[in-house]
Amino acid sequence: MKSGFFGKPGALLFSAVLILFLASTSLAQPLPKVSIGIEQAQNPGDVAVTLQIVLLLTLLSLAPAIIVMVTSFTRIVIVFSFLRHALGTQQAPPSQVLIGLAIFLSVFIMSPVWKDINEKAFQPYMNGEISQKQAIAKAADPVRDFMFAQTREKDLALFINMANLEKPDDPSDIPTFVLIPSFIISEFRIAFQIGFLLYIPFLVLDMVIASVLMSMGMMMLPPVMISLPFKLLLFVLVDGWYLIVGSIAAGFH
Repeated sequence: MKSGFFGKPGALLFSAVLILFLASTSLAQPLPKVSIGIEQAQNPGDVAVTLQIVLLLTLLSLAPAIIVMVTSFTRIVIVFSFLRHALGTQQAPPSQVLIGLAIFLSVFIMSPVWKDINEKAFQPYMNGEISQKQAIAKAADPVRDFMFAQTREKDLALFINMANLEKPDDPSDIPTFVLIPSFIISEFRIAFQIGFLLYIPFLVLDMVIASVLMSMGMMMLPPVMISLPFKLLLFVLVDGWYLIVGSIAAGFH
């Protein structure tokens, strides 16, 4: 059987022609040159600009972690993780789905904060009404107010003492580097409290199923396998997602 033009010989011939065409095109046009080097600064301004670029790249790399830790995302994703473990569904819903839901809920809950930042900092800065430094300060105020509303005084006092700072007279006197870890551990505490409450009904159901199986003499049958459908049925009957999402959102307001 003979191979046509589009058979194996034809494909090799076409590839050779294409390579020759690309080579001739490359030789006809100059190739771009990319170089990275270190030169001596002509004035202090060059060093300042370089340091600003390095600082900006560092902040961009840390921006996702910073945004995640100073919003409602932390509490939401921890509660969802506890819920999945309490149900015993292993990887259902998948982690990507839970994280995506946590992100959208965080955007919804933080929408008043984003609105304040846009009105008080971003739009005035874009219109040239305030400087960059003033815009950063005004943008930090709504975020700080949100974190103060969710942070315990006990947690704030802990980090103020560890930082060897004097007792502040006003919340504005508390530095942001003290407020952020205080807010994070407060969020952990609330998320673990919610997780404990989530575990109770499912734990009771597990105990009931295990007692019934033992009374029937089914020692080798895993109770988790039997209790899982009843857990899902209970969660659906009480409209679990409505209750959990509503409670989380109400906790931030």
